[in-house]
Amino acid sequence: MTARVGVITFPGTLDDIDAARAVRLAGAEAVSLWHADADLKGVDAVVVPGGFSYGDYLRAGAIAKFAPVMGEVIEAAGRGMPVLGICNGFQVLCEAGLLPGALTRNAGLHFICRDTWLEVASNTTAWTTRYEQGADLLVPLKSGEGRYVAGEAVLDELEGEGRVVFRYRENLNGSMRGIAGVSSANGRVVGLMPHPEHATEALTGPSDDGLGIFYSALDAVLVS
Repeated sequence: MTARVGVITFPGTLDDIDAARAVRLAGAEAVSLWHADADLKGVDAVVVPGGFSYGDYLRAGAIAKFAPVMGEVIEAAGRGMPVLGICNGFQVLCEAGLLPGALTRNAGLHFICRDTWLEVASNTTAWTTRYEQGADLLVPLKSGEGRYVAGEAVLDELEGEGRVVFRYRENLNGSMRGIAGVSSANGRVVGLMPHPEHATEALTGPSDDGLGIFYSALDAVLVS
């Protein structure tokens, strides 16, 4: 069985081609999903990639949550389908209510574009089982609105339930508690601000550390 992973394209999406390539490198079939189509084409998992969906008008991800395809993603996530949001995709998942918290302007109000080290804070989600707990990953970070924020009660809940998935080793954007990625309560939906799809081959990226995220999802799909 070959797993099929959908990759959504919104107007303004930049990283869908890279995400699809990462899916293929992991051994799955990448399926293109268009924002205006309420059809997931029978995929086993979904990636909401980075970019500037709908030009980031109003708020990053605020318009994308109303796209017809997102209605299908929300329903599929409710049934347990693995969903990954990267950068703008993380913003979209938060706006859509699939993940708690919000992404705001970076501390210092500067766009950050550099490689950064992440700690794997949870290896029990559908997207992180291939990693050792506490492992270090080197992946690119490129965002202007990447500062993760949430109320203290929500942060405590995320910490207590093991739903903080990634932390910055160096907190470049001022995210609360150094959080770089979080998961849903069942661990099937994950969002992170850095870009694992740009770290899948040591020759072209800073590392191949990001590939484990896509392998993990395929494990989750094939086992279930």
